[in-house]
Amino acid sequence: MPVSTLVVGLGNPGPEYERTRHNMGFLVADALAAASPGCRWKRRGAALGAEVDLEGKPVLLAKPLTYMNRCGEAVRWLLGAEGLGPDSLVVVVDDFNLPFGRLRIRLKGSPGGHNGLESVIGAVGSDEFARLRIGIGEESMPADRAEFVLEDFPAGRRKELEEVVGRSADAVRTIVRDGAARAMADYNSRRDAK
Repeated sequence: MPVSTLVVGLGNPGPEYERTRHNMGFLVADALAAASPGCRWKRRGAALGAEVDLEGKPVLLAKPLTYMNRCGEAVRWLLGAEGLGPDSLVVVVDDFNLPFGRLRIRLKGSPGGHNGLESVIGAVGSDEFARLRIGIGEESMPADRAEFVLEDFPAGRRKELEEVVGRSADAVRTIVRDGAARAMADYNSRRDAK
């Protein structure tokens, strides 16, 4: 059955970035893959891809290997290879403008200062695709935000991080099953995160 949705988790490849704040998208993609028995990551153009069944629908999970600032190239190639348009795309990203754990789903919009989203919008020629922003902000953050997002999550956040990743994976499932508008109603106003 042809893939109906492309879910792209944004992040940076390599073990040195594996647990950094900027890799929240990769962590969610990995969680969705881990919940799908027999799922295997394989090279798909300039990304790793894994075909899964999410909520009864054929979905391609992807993790671009082009680094954050150029991830749009991989996304454009994947959409073309699957014969999909931006309306079939869901992008999962970190957002330091949101408090840690807060989820924000949008159907379209500007990149909001996120280099990965800017790359995707530029490469696919549209900002009209669903995106799940996951808050990584802290009350006190250094002025150098680039350094902040490339740091590992602190050890004290590990349990909360697992919960946020699980809730984010559930939000993606809701987007796939019921659409982004329903997921916005279910997740954007929730107060179960700091």
